[in-house]
Amino acid sequence: MSISIKTAREIEKMRRAGELLEKVHDELGRAIHPGMSTWEINKLGEEMIRSFGCTPNFLNYNGYPASICVSVNEEVVHGIPSKKRILKEGDIVSLDAGLIYKGYHSDAARTHAVGKVSTEAQKLMDVTKQSFFEGIKMAKEGQHLHDISRAIEEYVTPYGYGIVRDLVGHGIGTALHEAPEIPNYEVGRKGVKLRPGMTLAIEPMINIGTYEVDWLDDDWTVVTRDGSLSAHYENTILITEGEPRILSLTCDNE
Repeated sequence: MSISIKTAREIEKMRRAGELLEKVHDELGRAIHPGMSTWEINKLGEEMIRSFGCTPNFLNYNGYPASICVSVNEEVVHGIPSKKRILKEGDIVSLDAGLIYKGYHSDAARTHAVGKVSTEAQKLMDVTKQSFFEGIKMAKEGQHLHDISRAIEEYVTPYGYGIVRDLVGHGIGTALHEAPEIPNYEVGRKGVKLRPGMTLAIEPMINIGTYEVDWLDDDWTVVTRDGSLSAHYENTILITEGEPRILSLTCDNE
């Protein structure tokens, strides 16, 4: 499948989609507290998305039953919100969300501390977030796609963490998942040459322990095989003629 190059008109719609999604993430981050259910997080997120006149792009995507993926502690991604899953002091919770604005998608993820967390958990979240920024240093015209992958791995590896291999980043535009797939680790190939107008969702998923993961019986929730903590950080970016543009994050929030 070819990689779509977005026009200026399309980029403007994706910029707005990213801007609105950032507002959702900011509000959810402020709302999270011990005693909150993962169902409440999903409800708040979906209400915000719809208040903007947008559609939550995760809801019913291949049958996923919610608008916000809420993954706690050893859950890597695609956790299903539940009234029974209550956040506790010291948990970490990853929120993966997206929306559709005038036919164009945005996608971003954040991992939050619930109250005060361990030094180990905070370090994992910090490294995961920074690995995204290390990766996009390579997201420039003329570089190759897997330069991003290699930069993420080179940053994370010295910490001894596991980089999830069964799940990767992706292109994005009029579909939530477009070509190309974007691993967060070295794959031994250059990948395509990056061109202005490409829009990509870069999303390192990092485990304290092994990189190996399993799917639960709900066929959605992905967990670390060894039960260790996992963190997730993602933004939608645009390749330009200069530095990459992060569509789902403003400079004020970096």
